[in-house]
Amino acid sequence: MEGSVVLLSGLIATIWITLGVYIAARFYPNYNHKTQFCSELGAAGSPTEQLSPLINNYPLGFLFCLFGWGVIESAHESLLLICVGWLIIVHGVGTWVAGFFPMDKDPYTTAPSFNCQVHSYAGFFMLLSLLIAPTLVIFSQLEVWFRVFSGLCVVTACYYLYKMALAFKQKANLVGLYQRLSYWIKLIWLATLSIMLWVES
Repeated sequence: MEGSVVLLSGLIATIWITLGVYIAARFYPNYNHKTQFCSELGAAGSPTEQLSPLINNYPLGFLFCLFGWGVIESAHESLLLICVGWLIIVHGVGTWVAGFFPMDKDPYTTAPSFNCQVHSYAGFFMLLSLLIAPTLVIFSQLEVWFRVFSGLCVVTACYYLYKMALAFKQKANLVGLYQRLSYWIKLIWLATLSIMLWVES
């Protein structure tokens, strides 16, 4: 039972963050999922500055780390999968750091605070960790269908990441939508890995 919970924690994290972002946004007047970043829910001075990390970052960091450890335990001495597990743990730690150090309320500020800079670095490591992990899986000994799926997730996530960066640079609308599409594609990959390892256990 304990092993099942550990392996399913990747799926639980995906469901948790989806509900957590939705719930936090309900307490943020006029919050727009299409035009605002997820991190704006926990930004300094936002109506949900205290709530968002409590229901999102802190429990999610634990779930990501737990699942990462589950992947390592299920790796059967596969160096690639051990690396994947550690990358997921890095993502979990980054989630904690990003919650503890909030971004500035204005995402376009030209003079970011220390907290915002730490938040941005944490977000960068979070982004990289869940891009490198599925990339490594492509070269693993896992099922062929999952390796192909992992490759498609990486390409699609990178596409929407590019769209998000372009929208941010131009201060255009839909920056929040592109962020969510890029991130949730990686979370779907994580949830699929979670279910696959659980079924095989």
